[in-house]
Amino acid sequence: MGASLTVIGAGLAGSEAALQAANLGVRVDVYDLKPQTMTPAHSNPNYAELVCSNSLRGAGRESAVGLLKDELRRLGSYLMDIADRTAVPAGGALAVDRELFAAEVTAALRRHPRIICHSRRICSLDEIDGPRIVATGPLTGEELYADLQQRLGQESLYYFDAMAPLVAADSLDMDELHFASRYGKGSGKDYLNAYLSREEYYDFVRMLTEGERVIRRDFEPGEIFEGCVPIEEIARRGPESLRYGPLKPTGLRDPRTGRRPFACVQLRRDDRQAETYNLVGFQTNLTFTAQREIFGKIPGLRRVKFIRYGVMHRNTYINSARILNTALQWKDNPEIFFAGQIAGLEGYVEAIAGGLLAGVNAAAMISGEQMVMPSPRSILGGLVRAITTPVPDPQPVQSNWGLQIPFRTARRDPRRNLSQMESAMEIMPWREMLQSRRRRVLLATN
Repeated sequence: MGASLTVIGAGLAGSEAALQAANLGVRVDVYDLKPQTMTPAHSNPNYAELVCSNSLRGAGRESAVGLLKDELRRLGSYLMDIADRTAVPAGGALAVDRELFAAEVTAALRRHPRIICHSRRICSLDEIDGPRIVATGPLTGEELYADLQQRLGQESLYYFDAMAPLVAADSLDMDELHFASRYGKGSGKDYLNAYLSREEYYDFVRMLTEGERVIRRDFEPGEIFEGCVPIEEIARRGPESLRYGPLKPTGLRDPRTGRRPFACVQLRRDDRQAETYNLVGFQTNLTFTAQREIFGKIPGLRRVKFIRYGVMHRNTYINSARILNTALQWKDNPEIFFAGQIAGLEGYVEAIAGGLLAGVNAAAMISGEQMVMPSPRSILGGLVRAITTPVPDPQPVQSNWGLQIPFRTARRDPRRNLSQMESAMEIMPWREMLQSRRRRVLLATN
């Protein structure tokens, strides 16, 4: 048996990387704080915990993240398979039962014959020899990040992220809430909707802007990632901001009037039993008392019971363009790979994508095979190109249609520059190579 691989961190990226490498014949040691130690943002002892929302965003291929999901499925992503198997109704989005999802990922890691899981804090890369994947996520421990800063010779890059509250279904007043999905997508019961009148909406905006916030000495409003702006910060941008953001009423009809509501608060199921709901887009840094008082003014939530309050936390990441090549290897030490959000990939699906690429390439390096890089005409290739191309002000990258090198330059909707068929053609050679390597490992094992 050749060299083994160490994966530091068992979040989305680390879990995907470990499963990819193990199924390509490599022995993998996975190190994670859990279940012995938890960060302030974690509450589940299982791996691959979805800390913020339970949504993996758009399901359809008409969105960039939807096409990325399709690419990952074609490439044999283990976490995308688990996400599909643990999905809950969410209209045009892919959302999962977060408890079941994390449990399934944890079981896949622990039962794999080539994976050993260790509950241990890693404070320095010197603690482990040989090929390593650093997938510690945005909540990387202070000791390890200080070690990385010293090695990488760079200042800390960071942004602030916030989580939305979870509430108990049995505390909701169903007489004041209505089941519906935007534009009639899904089953019709994918979301609960609280419709706000003009007066209720502006009162809610006023309460948000006046609500007491948690004071952080290290926080500056300009350091919030745009995809995770707290709802009270959106309200401060102007009284209409929420109506064009998380409280937009488009695609909905109030059954009491037959007309589009003035504004709408949506609640999405967080588990298959529909015992817990997530307040969609309600990431917040309000104090717990303010959350109870303000969110309790929403119709149907006047006696709401919080399962988890919203909180804000600081996320760190590296300047990948200075440090990594397109295989996600550290240029100065090719035995070390970085994957997921610590590499500047923002979002659940993007983290899984980074884990897949790092896991496949680490396994290839160990096995003496050629490492791979997906075409820049794919979403996955575009993501990697985006984080490894130098820019003056590096920011986390999410899936978007501007990432790919287009197939042609005809003037048309940019979302159509990369059709499903064209994406499949770009991914196909890599897919066939991975399938061949996996079959070879299976034959050798049997």
